[in-house]
Amino acid sequence: MSILITRDTTFIIQGITGREAVNVTRECLDYGSKIVGGVTPGRAGREVYGVPVYDTVAQIASKTRVDGSIITVPAPFARDAAFEAIEAGIKTMVIVTERIPRGDVAQMVELAKLRAARIIGPNCLGIISPGEAKMGGLGGRAEDARKAFSKGPIGVMSRSGGMTTEICNTLTAAGLGQSTAVSIGGDAIIGSTYAELMPLFDADEETKGIVIYSEPGGPMEADLARYVKEEKSRLPIVAFMAGRFMDEMPGMRFGHAGTIVEGKADTAAEKIQRLEEAGITVAERIEDIPALLKKRLA
Repeated sequence: MSILITRDTTFIIQGITGREAVNVTRECLDYGSKIVGGVTPGRAGREVYGVPVYDTVAQIASKTRVDGSIITVPAPFARDAAFEAIEAGIKTMVIVTERIPRGDVAQMVELAKLRAARIIGPNCLGIISPGEAKMGGLGGRAEDARKAFSKGPIGVMSRSGGMTTEICNTLTAAGLGQSTAVSIGGDAIIGSTYAELMPLFDADEETKGIVIYSEPGGPMEADLARYVKEEKSRLPIVAFMAGRFMDEMPGMRFGHAGTIVEGKADTAAEKIQRLEEAGITVAERIEDIPALLKKRLA
């Protein structure tokens, strides 16, 4: 009842000795995730909450199975860190780092595709399969994550990490647990879009519905609408579109780096129309999502 990660998923943290990474390490360990090592060049031999630190990814991969990596290194080094993980055979990467140059991100995404790997992010809080594992900072502390996220049949994808937790908390309060929640990232170029993740949810027999949180800017909603129509997705989808006010304020920046409206197709109104034409229900308010989803599931 999950995609991307399960309780058996093993992963490492690149940049593990950084302040943010230290916190993420503790949160994931407390949730029950299996972190088998960390990487900070020049700091091999140290430990972070019992997790051994190595100089390179290859050193860890030569000793144990590594399914994934959380990348938290500074932006100028993120591309090299992703390349290192991909070339070591790691198949799932969560890139937390913000403000990575677009050219670097494009190269990371291209290499991942060539190596049949998957990138989540950048500028994201990662993945959580409630009751299974947490790979990233979603939900914060383990005790808080256990309150907000609950195991169940609803998949969640969101461009906002904070709103991923907010939506899942709303679903949990309404008795709708989640199979997997993915913070896909708020940048203009990301590794995995809604449409690219949908086949994974479609293939998971125990996922029964999808919720997405979206924003103006970019083609992801159009791609999702196209996927739903062309692939005849079996899953009912409820979406929430933030930033509708931007349609009345041309040129205004809102939210993430990827929220850049360059034409009519990028506006909230146009995106809502495309989603609805594909049979996707669009909620007016976040608190309306559970009732709309229950109606679709029925």
